[in-house]
Amino acid sequence: MTAFFYGIVLAFGLIIPLGVQNVFIFNQGVSQAKWRHAIPSVLTAFVCDALLILSAVTGVSLLVFSLPVVKNLIYILGIIFLLYMSFITWKTSEISIQESEPLSGQKQILFAVSVSLLNPHAIIDSVAVIGSNSLHFSGTQKWFFTLACLSVSLLWFTGLSLAGHFCKTLDEKGAWLPWFNKLSSLTILCAALYLSVQFAL
Repeated sequence: MTAFFYGIVLAFGLIIPLGVQNVFIFNQGVSQAKWRHAIPSVLTAFVCDALLILSAVTGVSLLVFSLPVVKNLIYILGIIFLLYMSFITWKTSEISIQESEPLSGQKQILFAVSVSLLNPHAIIDSVAVIGSNSLHFSGTQKWFFTLACLSVSLLWFTGLSLAGHFCKTLDEKGAWLPWFNKLSSLTILCAALYLSVQFAL
């Protein structure tokens, strides 16, 4: 149980900060007419997170990430991706809820895969933090730790989309959403700049 609670605290600490993945899931809760229509994005984000967590715990990602060429490629592609997502999120802030068209299930899946697996912070968090911390445990303890991380991921994405849907019911015009997206865009831009500095060092 110590490993399980340790995994819960660690996973929550990693997943809570505002990032491109969280922004996307929250916005799906806002933009979809009914909450259940946002389920494809929630499940896809969870499956992608699960793949990263499992690869980190089993040591596969640590082995791959130890290769300098792969590590540098992840940084470069990640910086480009974050800059692009910052621009897209800022442009989205100029569109009201009434003007925007909800994404179809297929588009939600494709977009969720991109913001999950192309997100350098998600990869680095999984490899450097979850992967390295899992080394403290072995056998059953390691799988309880893994289960905790997976549970947090599923509960967080579900709760985030529900929160977006709830905010929409409070204000159907979504006067607050453009400001939220602008803040998100600036946060993602800061993440890209921070990653650039880390890569340069």
